[in-house]
Amino acid sequence: MMRTRHSTSPVVLGMCAYTHDSAAALIMDGELVGFAEEERLNGQKHTKAYPGRAIAWLLEGSNLVPEDVDIVGYNFQAHRYLGALTQVPAQFLSRDRRSRVLARARSFATVAARTRTRTRELACRFPRARVDAGQHHRAHGLYAFASAGYEHAAVLVADSLGELQSTTIGYGRRTGAGTDYRIIEAIDDPASLGYAYGAVTEHLGWRRGDEEGTVMALAALGDPARFRDLFTRAIPLTDTGFTLDPALLPLRVLSRRYPRIAPAFAARTCPPRHPDSPVEQVHRDVAAALQERTEQVMLHLARRARDLSGARRLCLGGGVATNCVAVGKIVEAGLFDEVHVPPAPGDAGTAIGAALAAHLSATGTLPTGVAERCYLGPAHPELRLSASPRPGLTAHKPEAATRYLARQLADGRIAGLFHGRLEAGPRALGNRSILASPLLPDVVARLNDTVKFREPFRPFAPVVLAAAAADYFTVPQPTPYMSIASGVTDLARDTIPAIVHANATARVQTVAPEQNPFLAEVLAEFAAITGVPVLINTSLNVKGKPICGTPDMALDCLIDSGLDALMLEGWWVTK
Repeated sequence: MMRTRHSTSPVVLGMCAYTHDSAAALIMDGELVGFAEEERLNGQKHTKAYPGRAIAWLLEGSNLVPEDVDIVGYNFQAHRYLGALTQVPAQFLSRDRRSRVLARARSFATVAARTRTRTRELACRFPRARVDAGQHHRAHGLYAFASAGYEHAAVLVADSLGELQSTTIGYGRRTGAGTDYRIIEAIDDPASLGYAYGAVTEHLGWRRGDEEGTVMALAALGDPARFRDLFTRAIPLTDTGFTLDPALLPLRVLSRRYPRIAPAFAARTCPPRHPDSPVEQVHRDVAAALQERTEQVMLHLARRARDLSGARRLCLGGGVATNCVAVGKIVEAGLFDEVHVPPAPGDAGTAIGAALAAHLSATGTLPTGVAERCYLGPAHPELRLSASPRPGLTAHKPEAATRYLARQLADGRIAGLFHGRLEAGPRALGNRSILASPLLPDVVARLNDTVKFREPFRPFAPVVLAAAAADYFTVPQPTPYMSIASGVTDLARDTIPAIVHANATARVQTVAPEQNPFLAEVLAEFAAITGVPVLINTSLNVKGKPICGTPDMALDCLIDSGLDALMLEGWWVTK
């Protein structure tokens, strides 16, 4: 039975579904009330599933049923894929593209049809709702702008593919209760920085669409000069952006049967690396050259965004915006007074963007509850544990949980932290984290080898009290979402070298008490014990698994990893 609602404001459910990184967001009474990524609830990293668990949590928490939803905002528009068909004549004239042109056109037409089918399915799931399928890059850009809270800003979105667009430059401006967001300029596929980075990631033996961050970390150990000329040719700059050389990075076909690296690229670099093979110097050097070129292209695009918009603040969105080293280069260049990356810049965040766009279209107003918020998911404040919550585990609830946790960390323990609402985005921001003291001499090796089970060259990010950030890091602005690679001070090098990567940077998270009271208090208590207001903060998961979104997942992580303990909603759980 449909439940009675008294508000005249539409209930808008935003969704990313059926592709990767499924997620859902809910707007009710003109406010964003929640957002969750399905992988955190079903345990399948980058899941393509319909986000049923996330939607159930959103609706139940607001006392709604599917019939109460007025608008479903979806993050793709089917007809925009058909723009690829208009590229066919020009692509036939290119010798390096000709062999893939028809297969490419068919694949885009197939995805267009599939997207239409998906929107019809959503209409069936929500029988009283209008399905508002929005432009993918508009969803990215609107969320990036709204989450910043700026009055006006340039917006740069760079990803692998959004229908046909891969890169857009937009401009956002608040208009009273509403927002005017316009895409000023767009770059269409086959020019795609996300495609190029993913292709090389796969060639180097890591999972495309998942482990680009591993390649970014590896790049710090390589020499970009060895393959600099090759990447300059592979990704040439243009007056308005960039393009790709199809002789090295072939024309995209939306099918796994078509490799993304040309034989000429492999011949000039290295054969494809098997994931289980050793990482050699050539792999480090390829990664370094790729990363350097990515930074150059992103800087070029940022300048273009500034010139087109005249804005002094920049918002970044899309999967490429997760490249914190490139974002750091933009910040260092001083092109803008401030650079903002939302907590969920990838496709999961377009669930929020699609909901915002649908609500803005229907009402002319931008929902509240978006700006400067990252803790938007499920919480478990009433959790009760027995003295033995699982075989081999013991639990008790200490008084002064923050002081107790800080003491345990100062004594050298590595602990998971599951507290409050689930954070949005790919980085744990203190509510689903693994914390450790940066003062331990072997902490990086211990975390990589026995806790996270990942490559030994992977660095770990620091979290610092915002008031003390300038003592340790050179980034000139707050970084609450761990989005910017910062330089470090001599104090950081001398006292906490564990958080300094090989390129002399750290992907820092700054925390103020009003942003996360619990984490800020842990940092303050740790500083009182050690004199250092910095901890290592990495996500509560192991390699190949999503961040733990449920208490059961967190307990599994404790059992299956080298964690010493878990602070689970105030309960201290040990093996």
